[in-house]
Amino acid sequence: MSGSHGHAIFVHALSPLHRLAPHLKIAAGLVMLGAIISTPQRTLWASAVYGLALAALVIMARLPIRFVLSRMLVLTPFALLALMFPVFGADPRVEVLGISLSEPGLWDMWNLLAKTSLGLSTAILLGATTEMADLLRGLDSLRVPRLVTAILGFMVRYIDVVVDDLNRMRLALAARGHGGSSIAHWGPYGRAMGTMFIRTYERGERVYLAMESRGYAGEMPASARAKATPEQWAFAILGSTAFWAVAITARIVT
Repeated sequence: MSGSHGHAIFVHALSPLHRLAPHLKIAAGLVMLGAIISTPQRTLWASAVYGLALAALVIMARLPIRFVLSRMLVLTPFALLALMFPVFGADPRVEVLGISLSEPGLWDMWNLLAKTSLGLSTAILLGATTEMADLLRGLDSLRVPRLVTAILGFMVRYIDVVVDDLNRMRLALAARGHGGSSIAHWGPYGRAMGTMFIRTYERGERVYLAMESRGYAGEMPASARAKATPEQWAFAILGSTAFWAVAITARIVT
């Protein structure tokens, strides 16, 4: 995939994390997620250590705090779901501010909120320090099937085209006096989505035929693999090992 395609979560900056080889960032992120997931839910100190480590990485990457917090808003549905656990959870129950709550439900709420927050923070760090083209090259370096990376690459390239088409359709409906303020007025939106599906399918066929005419044989050419320095290997291994050391210690002391 030639060229670079920016995405909304990437932050242009000069930092050690931005310079880190993409395949190392992907592999280290997955290892760190594995450690977070495997940590027992009642080890509060372990979650605090993970949070401090990720906060240090955010500072190292020079990411604006407001940027990170705005991306964390995607957790809102999970937070609302987690709030139901103490109310409808099993016995035993405890009194909190005069309200009877489930003790296992409280721990489940904490577990969901803590691990989803830590996991999302790791994903935000990866996306904010790695451009999409570099992510695809990193996946190639990790021997991910080229069909998968090709699908991801086309999705990134053409999602902006589809969004622009939707915006133009919305403006065209508004120019013709369509408000769509109630369910009764949603019919044109449904027909517009059907039209968009057909257009997208036809565009995909045209792109595929154009690729075939240029010699496409079912597999995208391999991307140039990024080289990692010994210092970058040491940094990635040290960070991943530290997370697993915390996870293993948490299991031992629980």
